[in-house]
Amino acid sequence: MGHLGSRNLPELARAIAAEAGFDPEEIVTREGEKAHPRWTEYVSTANARLALREGIGPIAPQADRYKNSPLTVFGDHDDATIAQMRECMGVGNAVAGVICADGHLGYAQPVGGVIAYERQISISGVGFDIGCGNMAVRLDTPFSAIQDRVGSILNDVRNVISFGVGRSNNERAEHELFDNSDAWRESDMGLYRQKAEAQLGTVGSGNHYVDLMRDEDDFVWIGVHFGSRGLGHTSATRYLKAAGGKDGMNVPPAVIDEDSEIGRRYIAAMQLAGRYSYAGREWVVERVRRIIGGTVTDMVHNHHNYAWRETHNGRDLWVVRKGATPAFPGQRGFVGGSMGDDAVILEGVDSPEAKASLYSTVHGAGRLFGRKEAKRRFARTEMDAWLQERGVMLAGGDLDESPMAYRRLPDVLAYHAGTVKVLHTLRPFAVAMAGEAEFDPFKD
Repeated sequence: MGHLGSRNLPELARAIAAEAGFDPEEIVTREGEKAHPRWTEYVSTANARLALREGIGPIAPQADRYKNSPLTVFGDHDDATIAQMRECMGVGNAVAGVICADGHLGYAQPVGGVIAYERQISISGVGFDIGCGNMAVRLDTPFSAIQDRVGSILNDVRNVISFGVGRSNNERAEHELFDNSDAWRESDMGLYRQKAEAQLGTVGSGNHYVDLMRDEDDFVWIGVHFGSRGLGHTSATRYLKAAGGKDGMNVPPAVIDEDSEIGRRYIAAMQLAGRYSYAGREWVVERVRRIIGGTVTDMVHNHHNYAWRETHNGRDLWVVRKGATPAFPGQRGFVGGSMGDDAVILEGVDSPEAKASLYSTVHGAGRLFGRKEAKRRFARTEMDAWLQERGVMLAGGDLDESPMAYRRLPDVLAYHAGTVKVLHTLRPFAVAMAGEAEFDPFKD
């Protein structure tokens, strides 16, 4: 296995295992496998690093059949975003790519970027907030029935749901996922299980939220946006290091083979984090429903930071969506606007444009300005006046999430005309987010 500097391979493999958070000498025993030290699973990664040191490069040359694969662009984007996407598609078995209209620069791959790979998956493309997504439910409760107690409902939401960095739930959230020993073992994330249990149902900060909205028939909807919290962030960090990848904006994506040791472990970790994200959003929505009252009459739930096994043009592919919502014909999605802006329930349609989009659409309105720039550019009084004019009550939030820092959702969706149709427009009346001092390293 060690064609370069073979005498250094064990030492380097041990170091990489330690970087990934493991004891290199731990004896691993799995059903159907011979017991072996943990570090031996990192020999191939060590080889890649040694190749880099000797000037061969960390990334295998792209096969001719994957070069210049088609890139479909929706909307207007700056040159840097387009360039970042083309650089991503120049690595690995990239078959096709898409930039959605809410796209912008991201860590190693644009947010709003979609890439389909053959037999490979991109750790960088899925990103650090594995399984981040949106969930919305409609209640049989009319807005008029709760209009006079919106303030108290919002206060209760902030008291019951934990927002912010590293938070643990005030109420223990039990879930069958924590009893699935196989999933935790196959992902090598068993050491994080206890922390994950404590964090289930916490929302985090940044652009993560709990929204209360009403539709065109005056029924109340609950909408939430967040992901896998520390579990996903720790998984992504661990496997990115193990694959020899880098954390940063302008770095090549860490693309791994699906049938490699690290590929199998990462996919198991991604799927575990995805199930965890679904469980957390469901827990939060149910707690908010109890505060409001009423019965759920409809539900829409999607990831938008994830990789799915899909068939496109007769080919079995991994489709990596980073800040993009799956929108196959008939598939519904919940897409939020900016803080206090209208949201939508949409549905994918079948068309040549939808096929070219890899059946993907926006996950939000998309930022116009970064977080630091938004704080420099706008004043709190402007944000408060914007929300007051819209009739939106806010608990928490900060200028980096100001509505003025975002595009308008109808403008973004217009670029995807013919690929999706809007089923419901939801107008928010209350928004709960982390406050100004509640930093969160796990946000997407």
